[in-house]
Amino acid sequence: MKNLIETVKNIWRIEELRNRILITLGLLLVYRIGSFIILPGVDSTRMTDPTTSGGGIAEILSIFTGGAFTRASIFALGIMPYISASIILQLAGMAVPAVQKLQKEESGRRKINQWTRYLTIIICAMQAPGYIATTIEPEAHPAGFFWMFSSIVILTASTLFVMWLGERITERGLGNGISLIIMIGIIARLPQSFAQEVVGRMGPGGGGLVLLLVEVVIWVLIIAGCILLVQGTRRIPVQFAKRVQGNKQYGGVRNYIPLKVNAAGVMPIIFAQAIVLIPMYLAQAPIWGNQVPQWLISVANSEGFFYNFMLFTMVVAFTYFYTAITVNPNQLADDMKRNGGFIPGVKPGKSTAGHIDELLSRITLPGAIFLGIVAILPAFAGMMGIKQGFAQYFGGTSLLIMVGVLLDTLQQIESHLLMRHYDGLMKSGRIKGRSQGAAYGMAG
Repeated sequence: MKNLIETVKNIWRIEELRNRILITLGLLLVYRIGSFIILPGVDSTRMTDPTTSGGGIAEILSIFTGGAFTRASIFALGIMPYISASIILQLAGMAVPAVQKLQKEESGRRKINQWTRYLTIIICAMQAPGYIATTIEPEAHPAGFFWMFSSIVILTASTLFVMWLGERITERGLGNGISLIIMIGIIARLPQSFAQEVVGRMGPGGGGLVLLLVEVVIWVLIIAGCILLVQGTRRIPVQFAKRVQGNKQYGGVRNYIPLKVNAAGVMPIIFAQAIVLIPMYLAQAPIWGNQVPQWLISVANSEGFFYNFMLFTMVVAFTYFYTAITVNPNQLADDMKRNGGFIPGVKPGKSTAGHIDELLSRITLPGAIFLGIVAILPAFAGMMGIKQGFAQYFGGTSLLIMVGVLLDTLQQIESHLLMRHYDGLMKSGRIKGRSQGAAYGMAG
């Protein structure tokens, strides 16, 4: 406890770090205040119940906006349209050579950032009418074209403002602004969800305190497993040849290439979840009336076998796909060869690339399976009788984002402390920052 207090004092002594923390907290406070500002003319007390309309979709989307989605806030769309635009342009960079070329140039990256903003506006303009039509009851808002148009403009402008907040946090705060905004929205719902779970367990037939403690222990163990997944690396030893220039000797040292067990981060779950939510949207389409096909109901059930089997399979497949495009063994082998490095016992060039690719395939398999299990854990939590709100924190995108962003933020703080010769946040070992990330690696 004494060491913790001393570390906090050290953090406060560093003026730059103190200012960055205060700026980050201030901008996050602005975001949280905005999430409680209701759209003009809307009676939020008559909002559609997300548990009866929209199935689990509204509840899932509400987690990422800190409840703004279900209370008709001006920040109801949150930062997700920007994330969607970023994902689309990332995929375009893989498929379109012209975009890929732009991603490698500084001026090209600025142009892509501008395209991302324009695409965000288009996505908001498409999502806002759908959100108003499906989430806000007709009796809860004024009728007429002017109100609809003004609400679409407000929702779009609010998303752009949230994007601006994230960029300012990245530039003047602790970094990873978009990541922190998503995480703060997820954490904001945690106390309420946990309180509902406590009330449910302590009530009649809830199982009592013992069952609640078992749930908490399992939750902590799952968080520990996610930390291991995020932090886990396989180090490949690299030897650099000695070379003499003048009176100085270079090289001759041994280094390591850290291959992450989960090089894809949270992206596979985001991609897979976006696809498996399509049946949910189709099941709510008005074309079916009251005759929704039984097979569609089964696939759209978030606690059903088919939904979770599809989710697990797609997460594993997307993990391999995203790892393949993120880590390039040929480029790593070329860079080592160019700098006079080699893996002991492996020939430089194609043999080195093949060796790295083989190791990457071996560590990606358990990482993909574990990531797939994490993705479907909320369904198992729901089967155990845990309420849906708290069950979402037992796995899936929300838990991985929380773990990844918190670790990355702690790593940023620790780097500031170590630069100024203070003790880090941990006595032994170091917090490893994530090299890849959910929705939050895109914004920087």
